[in-house]
Amino acid sequence: MGTQTIDRPDVDIKERPDTDATDRGDDDTPKFFHYVKKNKIAESAVMGNHVVALCGETFPVTRSPKPGSPVCPKCKKIYNRMRKE
Repeated sequence: MGTQTIDRPDVDIKERPDTDATDRGDDDTPKFFHYVKKNKIAESAVMGNHVVALCGETFPVTRSPKPGSPVCPKCKKIYNRMRKE
């Protein structure tokens, strides 16, 4: 699985899709993936619980990103600010 991690214990840079219809392309694929807390990814995938992305979007984990997948610009901006602190 092609995922990336950083030395931040509460946030993983695995992006997850938002299931909101406005974030989907014509072929039902997500337009972008979101940053979510690492410890919530497996729980959501197994239990079907919704996760909260850094940008505030909520959704169930349904897909893993491929290398080069587009990232939510709001999540990316928030994540980059967190890394600077």
